[in-house]
Amino acid sequence: MKYRIGEVSKILGISPDLLRYYERKGVVKPEKNDGNDYRYYDAWDINFLLDCLWFKNMGFSIEQTAKIVHIEGLDKLNGMLEANEDRLREEIKRSQLLLRRSGEQRAELAAAKELLGKCEIAESPEHLRFLNRTDSEYKIGRETEKQARRWLEVMPLNHRCFVLSEDGKCSWGYSLGADYAAELGFGEGGLVERVPSQKCVHTVFKSAGGHDGFRQELLDYAREYAENAGLTRAGNIFGALTASVEENGVLHGIFEAWLPVE
Repeated sequence: MKYRIGEVSKILGISPDLLRYYERKGVVKPEKNDGNDYRYYDAWDINFLLDCLWFKNMGFSIEQTAKIVHIEGLDKLNGMLEANEDRLREEIKRSQLLLRRSGEQRAELAAAKELLGKCEIAESPEHLRFLNRTDSEYKIGRETEKQARRWLEVMPLNHRCFVLSEDGKCSWGYSLGADYAAELGFGEGGLVERVPSQKCVHTVFKSAGGHDGFRQELLDYAREYAENAGLTRAGNIFGALTASVEENGVLHGIFEAWLPVE
């Protein structure tokens, strides 16, 4: 029994384009009608394609599956399976971290809703941060760019953070909780610094619009709260973006902020 490419596509649930790819790679060699260039597959061809589908669903790339079905010897196949298992373990680890981070994000949203525009005295969490932008100017350089790419690769396990200095400048970058930093192998060095836990005025504020909407004045109420409590400022305000939401057609950033005090 011979089958045309459209029929094989339906039997296996894979696209004609993928069938043609496997043909180019020599996985299958369907008969061709010289008159109309139609391809005809037999059950033996479909067996090879089932092998491809099996390995593809195991997590191998399309290119790898095309090689595996003609691999030489059991030892080489065993080696490819072992390498794939290592990759799957890394994917499982990252998925577990993403699931944990998603739960934390939902908790952060709930907390932000309760604390928006209000203040409390709390200990800030220990974290690592990487700041590569001041106001609208990014730091450029080979090592800086290398570090930046590594921080971008772990999004969204990190936060987009900021530091507001007393002279009005605002630095931006990324931060990682101490637990995530340890688990992902991040350490200090270059533009990365460790920020210890410290006593702070803790709040959540909202900034409307783009860069111009992010102003020191938005946190005047937090500074007043510290003064009324008899506390003095002990460092730069820092924090992170919790979420961006649109209200009445205007994009707002919801930020968690920490004002060190003593």
